[in-house]
Amino acid sequence: MSPSLDPLLRGIAVGALCLTGASVWRSAIGRSARLATLLACLSTAAWTLTEAEPTSSGLGSFLPLLILAFPVAGFFWLFVAAVFEDRPLSALAFAPSVLFVIAGVAMVAAPPRFSGPLVLAFNVASALLCLHAAVLILRGWRDDLIEGRRRLRALVVGVAAAFGIAEAGLGALERLVPTRLATLLSIRQVSGAAILALVAIAVGVLFLHARAPLFPVQTAAPPVGDPRAEAADHLLLVALTCFMDADGWRSERLTIAGLARELGTPEHRLRRLINNRLGHRNFADFLNSHRIEAAKRRLADPAEARTTIALIAFDLGYGSLSTFNRAFRRATGATPTVWRRAALQTWVDLEKTV
Repeated sequence: MSPSLDPLLRGIAVGALCLTGASVWRSAIGRSARLATLLACLSTAAWTLTEAEPTSSGLGSFLPLLILAFPVAGFFWLFVAAVFEDRPLSALAFAPSVLFVIAGVAMVAAPPRFSGPLVLAFNVASALLCLHAAVLILRGWRDDLIEGRRRLRALVVGVAAAFGIAEAGLGALERLVPTRLATLLSIRQVSGAAILALVAIAVGVLFLHARAPLFPVQTAAPPVGDPRAEAADHLLLVALTCFMDADGWRSERLTIAGLARELGTPEHRLRRLINNRLGHRNFADFLNSHRIEAAKRRLADPAEARTTIALIAFDLGYGSLSTFNRAFRRATGATPTVWRRAALQTWVDLEKTV
């Protein structure tokens, strides 16, 4: 492939990334998803420019651009967590990106004899973080209740994760055992730029034309369509409610497939019902909502005032107290200890007025 195509290919990639970031930022989706997507697009665009051989001594050495490019793996991981794990952005979530910026600046400032090991460590860390992002994408596939998002995990974002792992791995390989393959596929070469352009265009098409499956409004949708289908959905909703009210959520290792078998309904129909009618984006959140409601009842019960929070958490199926604390705080805005204190104080105040 002719080296003269390099600027064109990088321009296509940068244009697609910037258009995607701007489109998502101007949309009505949640703030965390918008910010994570914008940062991932801008950082990838900066990385595309700084890794180009023709510009490595010019634009590619421009420090602000380098600082934006260094955390590309961190911002991609942040994007996956916000979009596919529905995680709200916190200060701690930005820690990997900050560490990559610090490491990148150290690489630039270090003497030549130290820069090699630093670059190797940087590439290995980037590959591992992209690998973890790929694990997150795959781990949530089964529980994802949004059909469009389930399909898109593997089709495009999975490809982007694989590309990030490959590029970071090739960067490390070039340092350890230089090979023709590593050089040929590197993002620094025109062939690597061509692959990146294709990935950027694919991601751009995904977000511009299929944004709704990725970023649906997180509210329960009113029933729409065939009255017979609505009646069938109503019956299924009643059966689901009865099952969960009978503490069906306590069943060990309950999955969406297992629940569908229990209710005698196709899995895709149950996914759609829980997502559209009940407003849950993944099955774990659906189960967790029932666990949290049970926890609130027990924490507010004066008869259980001496029962430890840890015992309640383990009783409800949580593997650790920290996991329960995070889930409870996310659902209620308060820690279990604070919530229990307020609930019991309300009970005491009522007793005093009687």
